Amino acid sequence: MEFDRITSLPDDVTENILARLPLKEAVRTSILSRKWRYKSERLQDLVFDDQCVSTQSHPTCSFVNIVDHVLLVHTGPIRKFKLSRKETLATRDMDRWILHLSRNPVIKEMIIDFWIGNPYNIPSCLFFCQDIAYLELFRCLLNPPPSTCKGFRSLKTLCLLNVTMAQDVFENLIGCSPLLEILALISCDGFTNLKIDAPKLRLIDIIGVFVEFEFVDSSNLVDASFDLQVVVDQRGNCSNSGNLLRFFDHQLPHIRSLTIKSNFLKYLSIGALPLKLPKPCQYLNFLSLDMNFDKLDEISTVLCLLGSSPTLQELQILVDPEKDHAAVGEVESCLYDNYNCAYTQLRLVKITKISCVQAQLDFIKFLLLSSPVLERMTVQPASLDGFSKLVKDLLLFKRDSRRAEIMLLDP
Repeated sequence: MEFDRITSLPDDVTENILARLPLKEAVRTSILSRKWRYKSERLQDLVFDDQCVSTQSHPTCSFVNIVDHVLLVHTGPIRKFKLSRKETLATRDMDRWILHLSRNPVIKEMIIDFWIGNPYNIPSCLFFCQDIAYLELFRCLLNPPPSTCKGFRSLKTLCLLNVTMAQDVFENLIGCSPLLEILALISCDGFTNLKIDAPKLRLIDIIGVFVEFEFVDSSNLVDASFDLQVVVDQRGNCSNSGNLLRFFDHQLPHIRSLTIKSNFLKYLSIGALPLKLPKPCQYLNFLSLDMNFDKLDEISTVLCLLGSSPTLQELQILVDPEKDHAAVGEVESCLYDNYNCAYTQLRLVKITKISCVQAQLDFIKFLLLSSPVLERMTVQPASLDGFSKLVKDLLLFKRDSRRAEIMLLDP
């Protein structure tokens, strides 16, 4: 008889093959041979998305029937469960699946994404899955009873996108997940105070609008992105020392990569602005900023950050559209106060969407004169208007680094 290579594959190899296939194709492998008949029933990663069912499927092969059948015949542990659907699903069906999964003690990864319809109200039984290490929710409601919401003891990654929850639910979720390392909060609502107490947190990405923002313990945070608007009152909602000093004082001691969008830079620029922070960002090597060149306080905030980052190696600046430009003399005076600063580790600079106004050119000239080891500055204008003049100006600018090259990108 001819040797059957497929049937004779080792179990670990077949499991690896099935794990890399879409769920629909993995189930179809049951017809290959008797040995393969029940292998798909022991899959540890279950991904239910639009690829599970075609638009011309028989009614008995609907999305709901497929999920029901796979969970019914499944044997063994479930490591990952992903439910992503661009069509409306009945709440009773989703509740049934979450309840079934809550009885699986070893599930590690849970992803629930709903693209249309009303936000899905996550049942409280989800919190029975205490071994979850990765949780991602999109367009959901989190409204568990207070006695149920005790976080997740094994949770390391939490991604919440368009999720609604009360203030106490958010605080319990973060505060009662002691191993949390990665946190993403994208356009969430229902709570206004962003108070984060997660001592093991390493990476954070926040987009939203809040009244208060505070890190209780961020000693291990190394990668942060802030695209948030902090609502301020007439007094500026800042301490006597200013928002910039308050934010960086004991909050980001080990930060290595920092992204600050325009709304948050505006918040940081409120209040007192020193030339340098009292405690420098000793480990920061990447800084990305949305910068508005018609706001002198925002320019001063950026200069303070640059002067307080002795190990900065890469700088990226996205220029915000200007309405009114600051007076040339004011910007020159602001830059003049910092001309004694030397960015001794800065090697790469990228500035995009510039409109070639004098304030922007002065800032580029300042960076070229203050960066002795600069290797490359990449500049991209917002449009073709004034492109040729920009080329001439950049070629005439003096550079502190002999190796520095200037590259221009088309708009």
